[in-house]
Amino acid sequence: MRTFHCFFEQSGTFKNEFKKLGYEAYDYDIRNDFDETDYQIDLFKEIELAYDNKKSIFDNISKEEMIIAFFPCIRFEDQIQMCFRGTAYQYLKMSVEQKLEKDLELHKELSYLYQLITKLTIVSIKRKIPLIIENPYSTTHYLVKYWAIPYTLLDNDRTKRGDYFEKPTQYWFINCEPKENFIFEPLEFVEKRVVQFQKKEKGLDRQVWRSMIHPQYANRFIREFILEE
Repeated sequence: MRTFHCFFEQSGTFKNEFKKLGYEAYDYDIRNDFDETDYQIDLFKEIELAYDNKKSIFDNISKEEMIIAFFPCIRFEDQIQMCFRGTAYQYLKMSVEQKLEKDLELHKELSYLYQLITKLTIVSIKRKIPLIIENPYSTTHYLVKYWAIPYTLLDNDRTKRGDYFEKPTQYWFINCEPKENFIFEPLEFVEKRVVQFQKKEKGLDRQVWRSMIHPQYANRFIREFILEE
């Protein structure tokens, strides 16, 4: 039976849909806000270790299994450009010197995340582990403009597969290809949410909720693009 490893997912959304379909699946994240994280671990550190050919969790993942990585995207998205320019709301009252100091911080974080997602992909390629990476899409998204691998699959409107949010999402399929299965049953109604108006809920910050995926979307994505028909 194939096993699925969901990186940077603490909600259990994809993991639990895999389980409903009869597969083994596990969540990996440094946080456990939803009490769904099976391995509470620093994935950034594990990626670095694997890239340096040191002992890591990747040693326990075979090429017959699959990693699905919901890689942190906060420094790759469009909004970060406003921060670099110093025009984001929280920067408006800063001096030019303060804005430039912030630029140094932001660029360091951006560089670090870029290295990590690239190292994750290299580790996957070297070990022949099937890998799917999820990230938001826009024409100015950092990975769209400055990464050697174009996205494999673009979902322009996630609500058409039963999600909360319409936001465009891109997926990279590494060492694997998306299937082209047809899902015939109708969608169940899901109240649509708007990213910029998403509020804090149940004690969790709005950034966490903005990244949530509805179980219906996860189930349909798995059956349409990942599993054999």
